Amino acid sequence: MISVIIPTYKNVAQLVQNLKTNIPFLRGYEIIVVNDFPHESIQEALSPFSEIILIENKMNLGFAGAVHTGIAASQHKYIFLLNSDVVLQDNSYLKAVKQLAEDKNIFAVSFCQKEKDGGYVGKNSIYWDRGFFQHKKADEFLNGINGWAEGGACVIDKKKYYEIGGFDTLYSPFYWEDIDLSYRAWKTGYSIYFNRDIVVEHHHESTIGKYFDRDRIYKTVYRNQFIFIWKNISDCKLLIGHVLWTIRMLPIMLFKDRAFIIGLWNALLKLPSIINKRKQYKINDAAILDKFK
Repeated sequence: MISVIIPTYKNVAQLVQNLKTNIPFLRGYEIIVVNDFPHESIQEALSPFSEIILIENKMNLGFAGAVHTGIAASQHKYIFLLNSDVVLQDNSYLKAVKQLAEDKNIFAVSFCQKEKDGGYVGKNSIYWDRGFFQHKKADEFLNGINGWAEGGACVIDKKKYYEIGGFDTLYSPFYWEDIDLSYRAWKTGYSIYFNRDIVVEHHHESTIGKYFDRDRIYKTVYRNQFIFIWKNISDCKLLIGHVLWTIRMLPIMLFKDRAFIIGLWNALLKLPSIINKRKQYKINDAAILDKFK
């Protein structure tokens, strides 16, 4: 019924520590760990966990590629995406499976995530502002629709995942992949749901912030924001506004935030691939964004 996919990159000690806590809550389900750091095998480190299926990538694929590899090897209907830095409190994730089984229009169910500082995240809002697609933490944490299902703590329907094309490696190595996947689900006519009754502990950026410098992170975030817009937004008015705002911001960012300029340039280098992936969808951008006003 459930395949658990755990991508990991370098952070072996934390992975092993969290597996000791998490596995008792995952008994009886398929557990696939995908090692996305090809220079170091983790087979010996995972030897105490006989129930785990280990996939070791021969080249670094980034988050999207690693997760997709795990999903491709999975055997079950529902995919539980579980980051190596997430700690389960119980098996309440089964509530997500129940929701997916009962409502065929739901693509994914995401969880309430307790941060290191004691705050909670997991319910998200999406909106358009000054020529750019934006996202933020939702103003309230009630059960209901969600801007996107966070890729480290959610359950998705595998059939629908393949129907919409799965995670996109254009965003490699990290960030915006889950927003992109969820937005394509919205545009296909599915919905994303947030369940606050499923609570996990998740220290965001404990891996990315540890192994990648801030300059690279910012460049990647900007690049992927451009990729997302150019790939997914079909509303002509929004696209024209995006181009005009980008042109307006160029001279400012040239002196204020060069990561923006480099991110834009790196996105332009991928433009042929981005255009090739643009599709016509059932639901327009305005109809989706209106849900979160």
